[in-house]
Amino acid sequence: MMNDKKIYDMVILGGGPGGYTAALYAARAGLEAIVLERLSAGGQMALTHQIDNYPGFEEGIDGFTLGDKMKRQAERFGAVSRSAEVLSAELSAEPKVIYTDSGEVFGKTVVLATGANPKELGLAAERELIGRGVGYCASCDGMFYRGKTVVVVGGGNTAAADALLLSRVAKKVYLVHRRDTLRAEKIYHSQLVAAENVELCWNSTVTELLHEGRLTGVRLRNLQSGEEREIACDGVFISIGRKPATEFLNGQLALDEGGYIIAGEDTRTAIPGVFAVGDLRTKHLRQVVTAVADGAAAVTAAEEYIAQHL
Repeated sequence: MMNDKKIYDMVILGGGPGGYTAALYAARAGLEAIVLERLSAGGQMALTHQIDNYPGFEEGIDGFTLGDKMKRQAERFGAVSRSAEVLSAELSAEPKVIYTDSGEVFGKTVVLATGANPKELGLAAERELIGRGVGYCASCDGMFYRGKTVVVVGGGNTAAADALLLSRVAKKVYLVHRRDTLRAEKIYHSQLVAAENVELCWNSTVTELLHEGRLTGVRLRNLQSGEEREIACDGVFISIGRKPATEFLNGQLALDEGGYIIAGEDTRTAIPGVFAVGDLRTKHLRQVVTAVADGAAAVTAAEEYIAQHL
């Protein structure tokens, strides 16, 4: 249990790249920081088999190892890690209170780094095939499908952008959407039509993931005719949106239409002393490198807050 009444300078919710970068910068700045993570270090990043677009690793690195390295680096300078699930929080309290399944944690400042989880199709074997043909981030894993056949599921901006990205490396790309027109911005439409290796599968949904140890194809159903067909493919990218992990906030912070916390590039939220980093906040690009940048920015803002208010 963590009900020791100790007040940390910074309580960091989430041990992904943004959270552990905040912990590293805070510890190096002489702040007492604690990271609360319910799973393993790295968050969603830990599920990525290979990361090739994070600077400094010329041969690439798997997400689990990178997350562990970030954790060890922060702890080297004195940051504390605790395994706990955050249940709720009182962010306007002084000190701020975080309620977890292991007790209460108190902090002068709070960094929200709980991330966003990809929405799943909910199909059998979907989770067990992650990293074996099923993916949720084309910019992370698309390079593994050079010269291969892939399926993208979705009709929004992310799905359209993923299909275009994959069209530059894959032999064939099928874009599956349950309606007869994309929700994506118009700029994507002409580019997708012009891409010779992209086939649009309208009014269709994926009903089954075919596999033999790893993904071998998908079964589609046409929602108008009911006709089914199978597509042989090497990978499927599910791009139907993400769900920010903000349930525990209980409406304390304003969210944008996508459910992300409204915060600027300085990571400050509407509540003084509370900062949002990584995939949780409003931003143009959600990648490991941008989460890391957020973590550093949050500590700079937190130092200013502590100096001025406490």
